[in-house]
Amino acid sequence: MKKLINDPADVVSEALLGVEAAHPELRVDHQNKIIYRGDTPRTGGPKVALISGGGSGHEPLHGGFVGLGMLDAACCGEVFTSPVPDQMVAATKTVDSGAGVLHVVKNYTGDVMNFEMAAEIAAAETGVEVASVVTNDDVAVEDSTWTAGRRGVGVTVLLEKIAGAAAEEGRPLADVADIARKVNANGRSMGIALTSCTVPANGKPTFELGETEMEIGVGIHGEPGRHRGPLVPAAEIAQILVDPILEDLPFQRGDNVIAFVNGLGGTPLIELYLMYNEVSKILAGKGISPIRSLVGPYITSLDMAGCSVTLLRVVDDELLALWDAPVQTPALRWGI
Repeated sequence: MKKLINDPADVVSEALLGVEAAHPELRVDHQNKIIYRGDTPRTGGPKVALISGGGSGHEPLHGGFVGLGMLDAACCGEVFTSPVPDQMVAATKTVDSGAGVLHVVKNYTGDVMNFEMAAEIAAAETGVEVASVVTNDDVAVEDSTWTAGRRGVGVTVLLEKIAGAAAEEGRPLADVADIARKVNANGRSMGIALTSCTVPANGKPTFELGETEMEIGVGIHGEPGRHRGPLVPAAEIAQILVDPILEDLPFQRGDNVIAFVNGLGGTPLIELYLMYNEVSKILAGKGISPIRSLVGPYITSLDMAGCSVTLLRVVDDELLALWDAPVQTPALRWGI
């Protein structure tokens, strides 16, 4: 294993020191492993605060999305391990400005359980109003040992951007939560892996893939997907990913979508743009228009090679306007 690390036990804590050094506009609570906005607590009046989090190793999710127009705080667990309730309670208390807090939770058993406990504790101790939205957009599986159903994957990024923009406008908690649920309801994702990832503490790949094999429907922790199959050209991979997505919602001719081709950490951008071209050709053939796009490694699995496709049906002008609204975070920024 070749990694740019010192001690595997210190990877997360030392990475957070790097975040703090690289982004002085953010703050880091090193004891609780929380990244939060530097303008917290707010002085311009109450605003709904957004908190998300999960195991480390998926960067820039979630810490890279803390900032104007997106998250107010992110809780960082150990690699592929859910944050504990104490972290989430501390984050909730830190960013609450009186308008309530929205927890964005990926549908993994540990994340769901710990965020539920944190919401109850925060409400009991401080009276803060907490709403929760669970993302479950992965069409590859209906159940696994990691989740209570479908996994939360690529839609999480789009939801945090759109709901974050709604919160930035000063909308009430119930409205921000409803917008987040609308995003989740209209988005679907699926991914493939060409290699496994290597967790630093383990020192070896999570699973083995032959040189001519790919894992279809893989999860972001290296969990198996629908099946393992032979490696095929990118055009066929795009079809394998897009067809189940279009069938699941189902998407229809005339739909407008935000199309997101995501890298899992070990795939270069040249290949992701090649994949986006294949995805766009499939959508054109179905009469579906990708009116906005996002291409890049935004929800990763350490050094895993592969990609995922997420399609979000843009059901109204509101979703599009919130997507286009200004955002300024380490990993996403436009309109500033």
